[in-house]
Amino acid sequence: MFTGIIEELGRVSAIEPIPGADAARLRIAAGAVLDGLPAGGSLAVNGVCLTAVPDTGDGFAADVMGETLARTSLGALSPGDPVNLERCMPAGGRFDGHVVQGHVDATGTIAAVEDLGGWTRVRIATPAELAPLIAEKGSIAVDGTSLTITAVSEPGAERAWFEVGLIPATLERTVLGLAAPGRRVNLEADVFAKYAARLAAFAPAPAPAQQIGAPA
Repeated sequence: MFTGIIEELGRVSAIEPIPGADAARLRIAAGAVLDGLPAGGSLAVNGVCLTAVPDTGDGFAADVMGETLARTSLGALSPGDPVNLERCMPAGGRFDGHVVQGHVDATGTIAAVEDLGGWTRVRIATPAELAPLIAEKGSIAVDGTSLTITAVSEPGAERAWFEVGLIPATLERTVLGLAAPGRRVNLEADVFAKYAARLAAFAPAPAPAQQIGAPA
């Protein structure tokens, strides 16, 4: 489990297709976030939970299956690109941000960026199926960064979107500092909203109302 508090910016060293497999090996240069990381330890890379495998040099490698490459933005990374990094949360650690699993639901596209002086407003277009899980003043992970939703599109809008506000520290310490219209970002909705929606989908249909005077 993660909290969406980015610890460090890493940098992609290479992304190499694995011969004969629907997968790729992602190599990332990183620093202090690797201290004490065992082989097989978990890190979130731009919000995607990956398993570290042994690598040489100052960094780590992770094998990324085809499903992950197709459903996240990791497949579009290139050498030199910065990435958000977060270690999994220790059992006795301080809880910050919100509950983040590292399981990306979909990708969104930055639609607009507005500099408001002390903060920046960012609008992100999202797939329609994700919109019911996104609520104003709720939480969302964007490229693994825990953010509060400041505005949402109306139900049935032609194009679903939500907005977040970014303070200078977030812009400086995460890849959201590169936010620009057209940029693709990984999205993970609040896990509690996902379970609530799933439970509602299996709820029995209400019994039809009985008319007054009708025989029981």
